[in-house]
Amino acid sequence: MTAPSMAGPAIRVRGLEKSYGKLDVLRGVDFDVARGSIFALLGSNGAGKTTTVRILATLLKADAGTASVNGFDVATQPARTRESLSLTGQFAAVDGILSGRENLVLVARLRHLEDPGAVADELLRRFSLTEAGARRVSTYSGGMRRRLDIAMSLVGNSPVIFLDEPTAGLDPEARIEVWDAVRELARNGTTVLLTTQYLEEAEQLADRIAILRQGRIIVNGTLAELKRLFPPAQVEYVEKQPTLEEIFLAVVGGETSRAAGTTPEGHR
Repeated sequence: MTAPSMAGPAIRVRGLEKSYGKLDVLRGVDFDVARGSIFALLGSNGAGKTTTVRILATLLKADAGTASVNGFDVATQPARTRESLSLTGQFAAVDGILSGRENLVLVARLRHLEDPGAVADELLRRFSLTEAGARRVSTYSGGMRRRLDIAMSLVGNSPVIFLDEPTAGLDPEARIEVWDAVRELARNGTTVLLTTQYLEEAEQLADRIAILRQGRIIVNGTLAELKRLFPPAQVEYVEKQPTLEEIFLAVVGGETSRAAGTTPEGHR
């Protein structure tokens, strides 16, 4: 059995091409993702983000080019590639009838892991779902369902995870919950490839950002590097107003505190 190379990047893509009939979706995509980093693939609908992820996850064959995940070639070593990754799609794939813990135990059993209950309990702890673990998932908020979905993807400790539009359709609070979960993944050494349409999401989470447009990577770098592509900003005095998201979170946080019998500052 061939062991993966731990020296190179977790994900390497070179000259990836894919067409559907006369529609060229990918037209020579190149990028690397360092191990333990968060890499954001940014682009509008139809830019080729999901197609790229599907090729890397061995769900789709490229027309040309090469790609590897955890040192395994996705075309010639698909089984070893799949052992190295987890994929979370745009919609949470959880069973609403089961509890959160039961969902995790089920996946652990399907993967033939020892002590599925212990695996489930550890993931519930990592994703701050322990108190809700015994509840039916149908009672979970959108953010909780998404966090459980990501936790289920990590059963078996895959070194690489693909998150395809992980916060699509979520409210601001739920998005922040998912962001915290993604940061926790990277802190634990998991490599994350994140596709998103949300500029703020990439800015908040990613170590590197690549912008995909019409099937090609047009820029790729850290946020600081991308900012240097533009002329220096002029310094002007502007009265800063809170964003709608800041207002929403402040108001909701205040209501939550009052419901618990405290003010937003934590005093009775």
